Amino acid sequence: MTTNENLIEVLNDLVLINNDRITGYENASSDVENIDVDLKAIFSKMADQSRQLKTELTKSISDLGGNIAEGTSVAGKIHRTWMDVKATFTGKDRQSALDSCEFGEDAAQKAYATALASDADMNTDVRQIIAEQKESLRSSHDTIKSLRDANKALS
Repeated sequence: MTTNENLIEVLNDLVLINNDRITGYENASSDVENIDVDLKAIFSKMADQSRQLKTELTKSISDLGGNIAEGTSVAGKIHRTWMDVKATFTGKDRQSALDSCEFGEDAAQKAYATALASDADMNTDVRQIIAEQKESLRSSHDTIKSLRDANKALS
């Protein structure tokens, strides 16, 4: 694999993770639509965040001459299937939605850490984009975790 191919693969993995986040937050938003208006707004904002991050990543991939990955990751599809099964047994309440979203945020953090640690040859600009996106997603992770913990304390 050439240097660009390795880097394009790393960036496409991040595109797929953001596709997972978009789908996950759209589903979570639907699940809480009639329960929690505040969560619906937060989930919508998180999906929009991933759309923006994906746009940055696809520009970098195009600049490198690569093709943009489509769809979602296998891990994301498996997680969403698990969430659907779990929702059947536990219901679609605020705590379940927040637990599932926090799990997804953990996965996004792991994917970005893996990208930064990869042996792909990255120029400074691309490394900075990935690091800034990871930090942005860290903030989202912390928001979801805080909401989850606060909700748990009220229960």
